[in-house]
Amino acid sequence: MSSYVPLWCKSNFSFLEGASHPDELVEEAHRLGLPALALTDRDGVYGIVRAHVKAREVGLYLIVGSQVTADDGSVIVLLAQNRAGYANLCRLITAGRLRSPKGESAVRWDEVCRHAAGLLALWGVQRSLLVGETDPQEVAGKLRDAFGDRLYAMVARHRREEEVSQGVRLRERAARYGLPVVAATEVLYHTPARRPLQDVLTAIRHGVSVSSAGRKLRPNAEYGLKSPYVFAALFSDDPSAVARTEEIAGRCTFSLTEIRYRYPSECLPDGTTSVQRLRQLAFEGARQRYGDRVPPDVSTQLEKELKLIEDLDYPGYFLTMWEIVAFCRERGILCQGRGSAANSVVCYCLGITAIDPVRMDLLFERFISKERAEPPDIDLDIQHDRREEVIQHVYEKYGRDHAAMAANVIRYRSRSAVRDVGKALGLPETSLDRLAKFLSHQEEIASEALRPMGFDPEAPISGHFLNLVNEISDFPRHLSIHPGGFLLGHEPVHDIVPIENATMPARTVIQWDKDDLEDLGLFKVDLLGLGGLTQLDRCFRLLKEHRGVELSMATIPPDDSETFEMVRRADTIGVFQIESRAQMAMLPRLRPKDFYDLVIEISIVRPGPITGGMVHPYLRRRSGKEPVDYPHPSLIPVLQKTLGVPLFQEQVMRLAVIAADYTPGEADQLRRDMAAWHRTGRMERHRERLLTRMQAKGIAPEFAERVFQQIRGFGEYGFPESHAASFALVAYATAWLKCHYPAEFTCALLNAQPMGFYAPATIVEDARRHGVVVRPVDAQASLWDCTLEPCPESAGGFAVRMGLRYVKGLGNGDWGQIEKARHASAFAFGPSSGRGASLADFIRRTGLDEGVLSALAEAGAFEGFNPDRRTVLWEIRRLVRTRKESFPLQVREASPRFDPLNAFEEVTWDYRSTSHSPRRHPLEPLRAELTAQGLPDARTVASMRHGERVRYGGLVICRQRPGTASGVVFMTLEDETGFVNLVIWERVFEQYATLAKTANFLGVTGTLQAEDGVVHLVAEELWRPKVNLKVLSAPSRDFH
Repeated sequence: MSSYVPLWCKSNFSFLEGASHPDELVEEAHRLGLPALALTDRDGVYGIVRAHVKAREVGLYLIVGSQVTADDGSVIVLLAQNRAGYANLCRLITAGRLRSPKGESAVRWDEVCRHAAGLLALWGVQRSLLVGETDPQEVAGKLRDAFGDRLYAMVARHRREEEVSQGVRLRERAARYGLPVVAATEVLYHTPARRPLQDVLTAIRHGVSVSSAGRKLRPNAEYGLKSPYVFAALFSDDPSAVARTEEIAGRCTFSLTEIRYRYPSECLPDGTTSVQRLRQLAFEGARQRYGDRVPPDVSTQLEKELKLIEDLDYPGYFLTMWEIVAFCRERGILCQGRGSAANSVVCYCLGITAIDPVRMDLLFERFISKERAEPPDIDLDIQHDRREEVIQHVYEKYGRDHAAMAANVIRYRSRSAVRDVGKALGLPETSLDRLAKFLSHQEEIASEALRPMGFDPEAPISGHFLNLVNEISDFPRHLSIHPGGFLLGHEPVHDIVPIENATMPARTVIQWDKDDLEDLGLFKVDLLGLGGLTQLDRCFRLLKEHRGVELSMATIPPDDSETFEMVRRADTIGVFQIESRAQMAMLPRLRPKDFYDLVIEISIVRPGPITGGMVHPYLRRRSGKEPVDYPHPSLIPVLQKTLGVPLFQEQVMRLAVIAADYTPGEADQLRRDMAAWHRTGRMERHRERLLTRMQAKGIAPEFAERVFQQIRGFGEYGFPESHAASFALVAYATAWLKCHYPAEFTCALLNAQPMGFYAPATIVEDARRHGVVVRPVDAQASLWDCTLEPCPESAGGFAVRMGLRYVKGLGNGDWGQIEKARHASAFAFGPSSGRGASLADFIRRTGLDEGVLSALAEAGAFEGFNPDRRTVLWEIRRLVRTRKESFPLQVREASPRFDPLNAFEEVTWDYRSTSHSPRRHPLEPLRAELTAQGLPDARTVASMRHGERVRYGGLVICRQRPGTASGVVFMTLEDETGFVNLVIWERVFEQYATLAKTANFLGVTGTLQAEDGVVHLVAEELWRPKVNLKVLSAPSRDFH
């Protein structure tokens, strides 16, 4: 029996319409024995790369197309015949997207005709003019002239009553216009079982419930992929229309493999080529890095890299990165290259990276491989508060035709799925909100989670709801922007992929994400915001302003013993990369003593080493509890610096080369496969080769198996050594500043928020424990950002004054009014003016509304006028009413007497208005009550013996459930003296799930585990501490 080709298929990248992933459609088409499939998502090619990868894997021919929306609301399906046609399709979609609001597209018919070359047009779907009531004679004439014999009338059948009359009308007009008829069904899912999900997606897209969606829903389940037999039976009256599907497929020869987006070598204005310019800059940089006599091994490596860069035609890419870094340096913007680029001595000499790869013996093939012949990946970290300047510079320099940002596909996770699916099913929104807040973002929902949230798990609607929520998980929701990935070069981007408007003003985004770009081997420039660099920049500026000390990352004293002593104590709150609970638990065990130890520290607390079982052997060897040995003498050079235990991606690659006879290019392919093994499953093809060849060389089977498990683990954020070394530079710099300039460090960290692992409240408490005086927000003294004020009682001689940015309800515009009032007159607010400044003066001169003034009062910002916050709130109401009076009457009005806030109320008001309190910790006023109940503080718990049974109560500041921890949950509790880290086994967590997920003040009973200076409380029971007052705290930072 003859087959057919489905020519009108939409995946879930027709956002909130298609109900199957692109690869599911391809797999099902292959299973049905279809020779090809056309993916025609709505106004885009978002899912085409995923379909392309799967089609190559299974051997199915993929036709690239799109259902394009015209400005009259009708649609036409366009298929790319060849490379020129694909470029025209991308340009057409770009035109429609850029003129439309985000999420919409509209092209004009004259634009369709101008872009017709290389495209086939299928006209006649339900929203087409060809089946409408009005004869589209004018548009038909334009399309026929533009497309010629590449214009088809597409008749669609889904067993809908109205399709009968539409089909008659279409055939009559097709005959009149001379259009061949081709058969089709609109494919929205790979199996009819997805029909309920497609209904829900439609309801979500239109903002209605399924029950009220009416004719917006498809009326039946006839929108799945059909077998050749079923499709032929559906069009049994017109076999020629079925045969024409294969004819059309035969005319479409374009494949995404034809896309190559390269930086061509070109002549620069002075007549030199980009190759010559790159060589000149690299050797100039080498002399700056190493002095006039460049070491021979550096020169040799430079020559090797420059030759490969030239052979692969990459010089333009390196010059682009050099130019961006030069722009940052010129503008005083902190930046630093990292990732695999740090393996390159060319990048080091160009000033892109700060790690010497020759001295650290880093692996260049991790960066560029001739066998792979794919673009290198240079990540440039930029202080996050100034990254937008760099992004706009790139747009200005290259133009929006040549520069666009990669997409970030926002997908359904458990919380968003619960809210959107539940709303579409008409479930109570209060119950949905309660359930969503109870879940983590990634968590799959089980029926037992429903009852505590007010649902009946036994009700049929609950089962239907759960199935749909889990089914929609990982579906694309909408498009966002990658944190900083640019598709950039000398060929117009819109010839490669459509460009559309982003939500953020002055930004455009392509329709592919970073995985798509990598799968197609396209150049991507990553300009990433890094809070750690913002913090450093602000700290350096504070030091220069207040102490006259000029510092940079390059001039911070290396190997400072006091800094490493602080790090070994895990006193690292706010220190880049080594402040998390897991890192702080590792530091006293690893006991870093130099920079390379920090490189290891950053790398070892990762899923790769953990799942590969490498962490404990390394720590035992480091502490002398286990001898250092090597699985084979040939591996000593590879594993010597990590005591015989592989911890880095580069070591795994070298190990594959030496122990399993991989070529460097094959080793890099291994690295790529292990990074994508969850997505592709390609790792298993390496397993047999690695294990067999390692054992053949005399390496123990258990070591070989452990290495393979580690390789798989590296797919979940295992660090390359070069990446860890780049991060270790920032980690050391921030640690040194915390150690020697705690006030400047704290002020800079608070001004760089949001970033890091901890909420501002925890940062403030940590600073106070280190002797830094932190002063509260003050309407007379505070600026928008936090500032330093001389204070002999404070560590380092400066106190931190909290900035008005921390007052909830106060915006930048409000601060502008305060600042303007301060500068508009010589009159200064506050007693220091000596001119009788008052609350009334402040209110009159700033013109702030009552809500903002009340927010300042609740935060205690008017204590300079009156320390009683309740009285100030009362006064504000009166003063706001009278501030516009030119000659206010002096009315004697009796002010009510309010009770002053007690210590607990004061901190509660602070947290309610600023999410922190510089005055005291929320538990400090309750300490006597907690002590009377036998609950010790964190400092006391830390001094207890291993195995001691403990009852403790503290504020939850962090929850974490790592994928490598077999269901174990880690929590950090805090009081006025420090932290207590909890280990909660899966059984205990499930028993107390509601409390563990929702309580901000938590009691725990358990057994103390103290080893190598690391203390954990292993939880056995969780409970709510009994206190007479409701404790407020900052929201916990939860990571999963």
